[in-house]
Amino acid sequence: MQLPTSFIETTKPLLKDEWQLFVNALNEESPTSIRINKSKYKGNDLSFRKVPWCEDGYYLEKRPSFTFDPLFHAGLYYVQEASSMFLEQAVKQYVDDDIVALDLCAAPGGKSSHLLNLLSDKSLLVSNEVIRKRADILSENMTKTGCPNVIVTNNDPVDIGKMTHFFDLMLIDAPCSGEGMFRKDQDAVSEWSQSNVQLCKERQQRIVADVWESLKPGGILVYSTCTYNMQENEENVAWIRDYLGADILPLNIPSEWRVAGAYNEDMPVYHFFPHRVMGEGFFMAVLRKKDGERARASSGKNKNGKDKKKATLPKEYREFLLSDSLFTFFPKEDKWFAFPSDLYSCFEYVSSHSKLVSAGVFVGEYKGNDFIPAHSLAMSNYLNVSAFTNYGLDDAMAIAFLKKEALSLNGLPKGYILLTYRGIPVGFVKNIGNRANNLYPQEWRIRSSFVPESINTFL
Repeated sequence: MQLPTSFIETTKPLLKDEWQLFVNALNEESPTSIRINKSKYKGNDLSFRKVPWCEDGYYLEKRPSFTFDPLFHAGLYYVQEASSMFLEQAVKQYVDDDIVALDLCAAPGGKSSHLLNLLSDKSLLVSNEVIRKRADILSENMTKTGCPNVIVTNNDPVDIGKMTHFFDLMLIDAPCSGEGMFRKDQDAVSEWSQSNVQLCKERQQRIVADVWESLKPGGILVYSTCTYNMQENEENVAWIRDYLGADILPLNIPSEWRVAGAYNEDMPVYHFFPHRVMGEGFFMAVLRKKDGERARASSGKNKNGKDKKKATLPKEYREFLLSDSLFTFFPKEDKWFAFPSDLYSCFEYVSSHSKLVSAGVFVGEYKGNDFIPAHSLAMSNYLNVSAFTNYGLDDAMAIAFLKKEALSLNGLPKGYILLTYRGIPVGFVKNIGNRANNLYPQEWRIRSSFVPESINTFL
């Protein structure tokens, strides 16, 4: 790999005698790592090597074809870079209650889906992405988690910042110069420049400043990048401390993880280097906003949304969800959604300040007198499987379904059929007799013309 001259000049003095080890690692193959969605996967621990800092993270011996694994599409696991799973340590060491959390720069959804597995069911996650096309991808990945306590938004940070003192935990995985992605993305090398590092540093400061008022006094900020330099990392953490008012918090981690500390200052921050860990470049710091005057909250987490929204969805459709009494059902035109009642007032508050992409469970929609169950319902951890006729797919039929091809389900009753693969729901079809209309989302379909002879899932 031919590194930019100015990158060498600025980074080599920081790494000192580890420089050559670092360069050698950049020329090695990146490890493949996945994180199990423990809300869906109920099997035993996998036999692969574990990611040390993540309870549900694993390294795979080789990279399989995730595209053709129905269990991947069903949300049983997420393909995530191992270093970024270090987020788990911040949450486990500083969060111990039901909270309202924000993932500000969330697409494609690795850290948001991780947060959903780490937070309590009575916590709320607002997962935001400013670029609409990326927000749609984020929404897809959040839907696949099956968790109803998440809202996906498409907002500029300055809009989020207007929700004064609303969030207990804030994750800002800031857009950066991408140095940590050098060995995975050759474009990151060719596009790197010292001037872009400076631009990224300034943009990162604007992003943090724009949303700072929405973090409660005493709230936790996790700041991260996938880069190595001090400008975007240590210098920005010091700026948050000095100009916004925050304490930098240490993490208790074992030395055998080989996570590096700050370069030139006694500051509890965490660098990941590919020559030290099985992972890519990553940086993380944990900060606590200093206590101050707390603005009066504009919403209450314990308020039951059913006082404001009377559910009119017929009982037979509400019972598509297990424990349907825990949800508030509400319409948007002909579409019906369900959101946890304990969090419904928070949902209303976020809705009034944001451009929503998705929230809770999209249960289904009316077309004439027909109520069509939504794919979001099939993905939900609260799906009432017994409300539908079930049909188990073999490998070939599962791939055909994920390619959104028509299926033939002879001998089954007409109507909506829940399809499963190895007992896991993968979606709905409408059986009309001679064929079954495929209800898999058009934009999610497998587009590859290749059809594997068999599926080799590692689960």
